Amino acid sequence: MINKILTLALVVASSVSFAHIYEGNTGTKKTANGNRAAGCAPATAITQMAFNNAQARIENGGNMFQDRAFSRPAYEIPKGSGVSSIFAGALWMGGTSPNGQLKLAAVTFRASGDDFWPGPLTNDGSATAQEQWCIDYNRFWGASKSMALRHKANFDVLYNDPANYEPGYSTPDLITEWEGAAHGPSGADFLIAPFVDYPGQGTPGLYEPELGDYPGYDLTGAIDCREATREVPLFGDTTIYWVFNDKGNIHTETGSDPIGMEIRAQAFAFADKTAINNMTFYNYVLINQGSQTLENTYFAQWVDVDLGNPQDDFVGCDVERGLGYAY
Repeated sequence: MINKILTLALVVASSVSFAHIYEGNTGTKKTANGNRAAGCAPATAITQMAFNNAQARIENGGNMFQDRAFSRPAYEIPKGSGVSSIFAGALWMGGTSPNGQLKLAAVTFRASGDDFWPGPLTNDGSATAQEQWCIDYNRFWGASKSMALRHKANFDVLYNDPANYEPGYSTPDLITEWEGAAHGPSGADFLIAPFVDYPGQGTPGLYEPELGDYPGYDLTGAIDCREATREVPLFGDTTIYWVFNDKGNIHTETGSDPIGMEIRAQAFAFADKTAINNMTFYNYVLINQGSQTLENTYFAQWVDVDLGNPQDDFVGCDVERGLGYAY
């Protein structure tokens, strides 16, 4: 059952996760239950997670790992080698409403339709998407732990040891631009992307990088990640952040009723001397902005693996580890 919030964390390397979900007919100008959808255009923003030895292509339409323009894989290890082990991946979710109506949001290769669009949803229970929000959030935000550490250290000296402060530090653009991710538009949640308020400075709850605030890495170990809240910290040494939803338009991939789900996503990676250097990680905060509690819910990362010749791949799972793999 899901009422409001679920956090889903995933890792992709030589092992991947799998799930099945039902597909329906192509949608029309209305959803299956007759509700008119917003008129958002399909997501177009694309970026690369290429911090360590892996390179993963990411889009903000719920899909990743594929170069759709040329219908070729785009998950490389080592990066730049042209060797890919995954052809495509996407986020899948589904559940039933109190009256038994099946609600789905899922895409595969985004060749036959879309179920996800950029941006947040209204938080008044209607889970409404706005066309302008879809345009404004058709992008990604970037952050790095080292940048956050340097920013904090600068203001630590400024506030706590001003006699030894050396002017000349300039706030990086990525930290300044984080304000666009941190605060939602009027009608949506005010706080969206995590950030850290510098203690005792400025207005609590308002992102003010000029006063020492920085993207939300838990540099002091103060957050218990086992607690389910919307304030999930940033992870990794480098992070890509984006927001999308399943109410921006009709579901032309599954043909299903929308859920009213807002997804706050981050892709992250570590620079490490172990196997972690060959991995990328993903965390999703899933917020049901609608008024219905869904039951019998399932969430997964669908992955289409291609190991060399895609015609001879096998898959398996290790139940105790919650691990899927391909060989």
